[in-house]
Amino acid sequence: MRKLLPTSRAGRVLTVGATLLSAAAALAPAGTAAAGTENRHRVDYVALGDSYASAPLVPTQVDPTCQRSGQNYPSLVARSRSAVLTDVSCAGATTDDMTAPQTDGVPAQLDALNRGTDLVTVTIGGNDIGFSTVLGTCAQLTSGNPAGAPCQAHFAGSGTDQISEAVTATGPKVAQVLRGIHRRAPHARVVVVGYPDLFPEDGVGCTSSKVPLAAGDFAWLRDKEKELNAMLARQARRGGAAYVNTYAPTVGHDLCKPAGERWIETFAPESPAAPVHPNATGEGAMATAVEGVLAGHWRR
Repeated sequence: MRKLLPTSRAGRVLTVGATLLSAAAALAPAGTAAAGTENRHRVDYVALGDSYASAPLVPTQVDPTCQRSGQNYPSLVARSRSAVLTDVSCAGATTDDMTAPQTDGVPAQLDALNRGTDLVTVTIGGNDIGFSTVLGTCAQLTSGNPAGAPCQAHFAGSGTDQISEAVTATGPKVAQVLRGIHRRAPHARVVVVGYPDLFPEDGVGCTSSKVPLAAGDFAWLRDKEKELNAMLARQARRGGAAYVNTYAPTVGHDLCKPAGERWIETFAPESPAAPVHPNATGEGAMATAVEGVLAGHWRR
């Protein structure tokens, strides 16, 4: 999501394509069974999305412009499926970046699609609602009322919840992205991948200089993330796509958990990852969730 790191592309956190190729089948005379194996179709997989897909700072980074890791969930899924991966996920991406060139000369992400694409995954929407900016504001407000809910008061105290409104406004944008994917890749299975559990599910926060949030804001922020994921699931269902719930399998591994149990890093990460983003274990959990949805669709 946007602006937990500096605002240059090199510091935007919230991709261009690494391609993983399977070994070719052994050569054999024309017309033999081995020749048929050589021409067997392999899954052409395109990964789209923001930093939760690209995995900034997670080793090993393979694209510094988009802060893309070779251990992000698309790479893990591609290796598991022996798929040919074109990964254009990029830190800082919004729905606008699906169809228009991104900064630093990064092409529109949907340009990676074609009629031969078999599988598309996309994680998008967090930057559209400005969630990283929201978290930065929350952190700044905490010192004034650490036991209260100053962030909720700031964004929803007037009777209108600005974050809920932003989630609602992002829904049609996600729908448009899905329509664009289907137009460019009409034969592809499309999978919307939601966001993992960032905050304690029970709403009880943690007191730490590495998680500078007021006690009363944890439950509200949890609920805003759930609203975002619910919108993504709804748009996936309406837009002819599958939805991957990465929230449920990551409950209990939020940013308040100790190192070793934490799959989402704090505002000051102790494992290589962007602030309030999945570490390598978190990306692995997201990949497992995606695999659960894909199971049975293609034989390995």
